[in-house]
Amino acid sequence: MQIDVITLFPNFFQTPLECGLLGKALNKGIAKVNLINPRDFTTDKHHSVDDIPYGGGVGMVLKPEPIFAAVESLPVLKSRDVILLTPQGETLNQDLLRNLATNYEQLVLICGHYEGVDERVQHLVTREVSIGDFVLTSGEIPALTLINGVVRLLPGTVGKVESIYADSFEDDLLDYPHYTRPPVFRDWEVPPVLRSGNHQEIAKWRYQKQLEATERKRPDLMKKYHNRHGETN
Repeated sequence: MQIDVITLFPNFFQTPLECGLLGKALNKGIAKVNLINPRDFTTDKHHSVDDIPYGGGVGMVLKPEPIFAAVESLPVLKSRDVILLTPQGETLNQDLLRNLATNYEQLVLICGHYEGVDERVQHLVTREVSIGDFVLTSGEIPALTLINGVVRLLPGTVGKVESIYADSFEDDLLDYPHYTRPPVFRDWEVPPVLRSGNHQEIAKWRYQKQLEATERKRPDLMKKYHNRHGETN
């Protein structure tokens, strides 16, 4: 997969893209991330990428010309999604990550800044994405979140692919509790079933804990789970 990021701060991504499973995946060529600075496509001597908003108001607005030029400089692969990271977008979730990882060869991520992006950039955009109902200083943080979540789902990134399917939000359930050695820590004992070697009983225990955790922490997901499986509370 090719991921092109339109960002005023390419250095923001440098260390995160080199770390952990994400860094290993990029080194193996599972995905490629290109960082494109719209400032490189400006034509004035000050390399201006923002200007005051028409109609007045506080803050500056990103100009359309550098963003259009940056996006139009990219090769266009067969299946491409151009995504604007904005608080107004659809909320990023596991279903959306799976959709992006499965159905697209190229993702173009536009990172917003300042008071916003000139509305005419919408003519480039095929999707708007938010990571929640709050406002950050820039779109780089949501973009990095999306990159991490998508690349993680690509074949070859995670060594044991079955671990992906047991994660929180797969099948609308939260994850089950995890334990490791020692078997007893400060009088807290690992549940005996996990040490029993009975994989059928372990699976039943884990599923029950998923149901309990989802019901307690995210009743909205529990309702979605019941609706998907045709069950009633």
